Amino acid sequence: MQTFLNQLVYFGYFQSLFLLFIYVFSSDKRKNINKYIAFLVLVLSIGLTGRVLYISGFFGDNYRWVIFSEFSTLLFGATIYLFTRSSLLKKPFSYRELLHYLPAVLYNIAVTIAFIAPSDHILESRKTSGEQFKITLVFIAIGLLFNITYWIMSFKIFLKFKKDIQNELSYHIQSQFFFNFLIAIGVCLFCWSMMFLNWLLDYELFDRISWQVIWISIALIILFITFYGMKEPDLFKIPSLLTSKKYAQSKLSNVELDSLKFQLENLMVEKKPYLNRKLLKSQLAEMLGVSNPEIARLLNERIGMNFFEYINYYRIKEFIALAKTDQAKNMTFYGLAQEAGFNSKTTFNKSFKDLMGTTPKEYFSNL
Repeated sequence: MQTFLNQLVYFGYFQSLFLLFIYVFSSDKRKNINKYIAFLVLVLSIGLTGRVLYISGFFGDNYRWVIFSEFSTLLFGATIYLFTRSSLLKKPFSYRELLHYLPAVLYNIAVTIAFIAPSDHILESRKTSGEQFKITLVFIAIGLLFNITYWIMSFKIFLKFKKDIQNELSYHIQSQFFFNFLIAIGVCLFCWSMMFLNWLLDYELFDRISWQVIWISIALIILFITFYGMKEPDLFKIPSLLTSKKYAQSKLSNVELDSLKFQLENLMVEKKPYLNRKLLKSQLAEMLGVSNPEIARLLNERIGMNFFEYINYYRIKEFIALAKTDQAKNMTFYGLAQEAGFNSKTTFNKSFKDLMGTTPKEYFSNL
């Protein structure tokens, strides 16, 4: 097992050096990489250097090199949070955001004082008395609490983004990548928590080598994200689609709202804006001659749907109408769905089932 972990350490180490080399010397690739992730790769490469020097025995069997690699422990959570926030909310890199790393700096100073600065004699004495293990548990608990807090904050940003985006877009964008990324980190943190409880309660379910598995797993996830950020930059390019302008609060009267609802329904029937597969709420508001908040209020108070649901409601109606024509005989359901304005098979199937209570195939079989 240890041999396999050592091989992963070497792989991660050379991968981090390779990514840093590309980041430094390729201006085109550098544009595609989030600066927070690039910073974490730098920290990981420093930490992995310590592990490589330890397992290679280049400077002898000095365990301080492994402790040196723990400097990146508290940097995981903050960087994942800043990466998610800057990617989904379009928050540009700011030096003020580096204050999130202040606890990590203090943590690393404490690690240095507790594990690196003391002499071998003191460390051995602590190990024999069991004091060293207790101190280690305290540091693990701090790192775990810190990283879980930032992971929860990151996941809240993702959920809010998913909710807000449905009020602005009529189609789904590629955000599954961020969900998978956060879930992978969450699984690592869960395993980390189980190991901590195992050691705290003095069980023998996990041995000390298990922590290395978690540490290396998180490191490899970060490196994987960075690599794909260079190879497939579109994964990270969430368009800035949410309206940034702050309009005055809508002051439409109830009569005006009723009139606006009538105008909107006529617009949907006559001009069929929903056939635009990437229709935005701001575009529909412009066609109707109102502001974004006013159409949002209209949808909420008079129609009872968000923008995503409303547009796809008309697309489903269009799909059913198209499916009854002679043209439908030579087309698949998804082909018809695209003609009706859908840009995703998954979105089409889910929207159809949510609205009609059945799948397209079952619906037309019943007819």
